[in-house]
Amino acid sequence: MRDSSRPRLPFEVWALVAGGFTVALGYGVVAPAIPQFALEFGVSNFAASAIVSAFALMRLVSAPLAGWTVGRLGERRTYSLGILIVAVSTGAAAFAADYAQFVVLRGAGGIGSTMFTVAATALLIKVSPPHARARVASLNAAGFLLGGLLGPVFGGIVASFGLRAPFVFYFVTLLAAAAVVAVALRGSRAAARPSGPDATEDDSMTLRAALRIPHFRALLLSVFAFGWASFGVRVSVIPIFVAVAFGGDAALAAWVLAAYAAGNALLILPSGRWNDTVGRKPMLVIGSAVLATGYLALPAAPTIPVVLAVMFAAGLGSALVNPGQQAVLADALAQRRGGGVVAAYSMTSDLGGVLGPLVAGAVVDLAGFGWAFGITAALLAGAMLAWLLLPDSKRLAAS
Repeated sequence: MRDSSRPRLPFEVWALVAGGFTVALGYGVVAPAIPQFALEFGVSNFAASAIVSAFALMRLVSAPLAGWTVGRLGERRTYSLGILIVAVSTGAAAFAADYAQFVVLRGAGGIGSTMFTVAATALLIKVSPPHARARVASLNAAGFLLGGLLGPVFGGIVASFGLRAPFVFYFVTLLAAAAVVAVALRGSRAAARPSGPDATEDDSMTLRAALRIPHFRALLLSVFAFGWASFGVRVSVIPIFVAVAFGGDAALAAWVLAAYAAGNALLILPSGRWNDTVGRKPMLVIGSAVLATGYLALPAAPTIPVVLAVMFAAGLGSALVNPGQQAVLADALAQRRGGGVVAAYSMTSDLGGVLGPLVAGAVVDLAGFGWAFGITAALLAGAMLAWLLLPDSKRLAAS
């Protein structure tokens, strides 16, 4: 029996969540094959890994373009265009004749990925009921998490047909995601609220206006620290730490990262409800504190079981923070058009994810893991302090 105290979410939300899950599933299939496919062209290990960096770099530099496109074409058209760019570039990558073609196609995919991400976030904000903004964010995050976990499982099966097969599989899943969202949102009034050239000044928010909101400034600091820690240091420096400090192999590092994912999965859905009922501020403060403590404690962990426990706790903290951040963005926009605002949010997160591994890796070489993880913890503590000094952003939605 459905809980009447929790109103049913609009169908547009479920369509966007399904689209996100499909994209994450396909990416989980293709991601492990990308560097291996690059090696088939006879390049070095560095050149093979640079493929991933090229994609991330193009995501970062194309964020302003994505914001502009949302402003000109609207969210739905930008979503479809972005996902089709990724689909075409990925499908073409399966037939790349040399390394240079592969790099260019993956870079083009990065541009489309940013367009899709910015538009999807803007659409979710637009169709999310004010009372369930964090719940919607947690559902979307759970969809991506589940797709990311199932992707490698399917990837092993798909890759048995050759290293080009995962790219074809991802091409098909992207087309499926585009079709699901296009059909589901075709007659949606919520998704069709004024955007693009038809939007009035009252329907939109500029980046300059958003930067005058203290909560949005705190949000940029928070997503930068979160991107640095969770999308950067976690996936790049922690596996090196496991190898150097404990002599672990790639399988052991995977178990350590899986512990983080398990903690995240355990709380991601309850976190959305808590952010909507208890408030964004408590979840953001507690989650940032748990994450900071986890990274600070990591280099002192004496055994692998302790490392696993620390990473599991850090995953719990991540689950508290993630939905709250998107909910604060939604509170600031208040269902107005804001392609440039969402692009700045996405770009800041990507910047943290790009700089985190570079700076932390250099610090490890110069001063050791303790300093690298300490800097990461300090950034997260700074975000926690910023949230602690502000009132709950739910007041923005009510004002």
